[in-house]
Formats: sequence, C-alpha cells, structure tokens
Amino acid sequence: MTQEQKALFVGNEFGASITTDEILETFSFLDDWEERYAYVIDLGKKLPPFPESEKIELNYVHGCQSQVWLIHYFDQDSGKMYLLIESDAMIVKGLAAVVLAAFNAKTPQELLAVDIEGIFNQMDLIRHISPTRGNGLRSMVKKVQGMARLHC
Repeated sequence: MTQEQKALFVGNEFGASITTDEILETFSFLDDWEERYAYVIDLGKKLPPFPESEKIELNYVHGCQSQVWLIHYFDQDSGKMYLLIESDAMIVKGLAAVVLAAFNAKTPQELLAVDIEGIFNQMDLIRHISPTRGNGLRSMVKKVQGMARLHC
C-alpha cells in the first residue's frame, strides 16, 4: 500500500474528530426527522474519497438496497483499523458515516466492543428508515465486524 493510499485511511476524520458522541449530541438538538435526515446526508458528504479500483465484488456489501463498498486497512504499528465506505445513495452514505464514526480508527477489540445497536437506538434510527435500509445498515456493521475478527 502506498503512502497516499494509507493517508486516505488514516486521514479520515470519522472516528477521530467526528465521533458518535458528537452525532448523538447534534441529533438531540434537531427538532424533527426532516432535519435529522438532512444532517445524516450532510455527514455522508464528508466521507473521504473511495478508490474506484476498489469497487469490486470482494468489497461489495451484500444485503443493502443500494450499492455499497467497504474496505479497510489494519495498521500494524498502532493496532488500529481504518475503514472507507462508499455508496451510490446519499442517505446510505450518511448511514455509512455513522458506522464510520462508531468504528473507524479503533483496535479490532475496541471495534467489536462498540454497542452499535445501542447507538442506533439512541438515534432512534432503525424506526425511521425503511426495513431494507435497516437490513443494509446491519450488513455494513456485520462486514466491518468480520474484518475486525480477522485481526483479533
């Protein structure tokens, strides 16, 4: 992996400066779901670029209504995993951003200990997205957790 490719992963602000605590706090200030959807979509617009060359079957997240790709980099020195996610749908990019805020830049053990369902419940997210979007969101989580288990 080149230094430029590593920089894409390590320079990702999700999980570092954009955290689930920040997202939950912002959600608590928004009055209705229209504003919350807009915020989630805005988070998706902040996702780092995803390499076109990585949009391959191996990286495809099955179970999503939209097209979603997910890759990771495991930094041996820090023991942390870094993730990149891409989708063709704006709301899904936003949901992916929430997943990144929860999981990115953590050790595999820290990542597997994250109560992601608890975060989704605090956001009341699953109740406000379609069942197929909910299944897709869980598919993303399952794929990330599977990647983390490879490094435990």
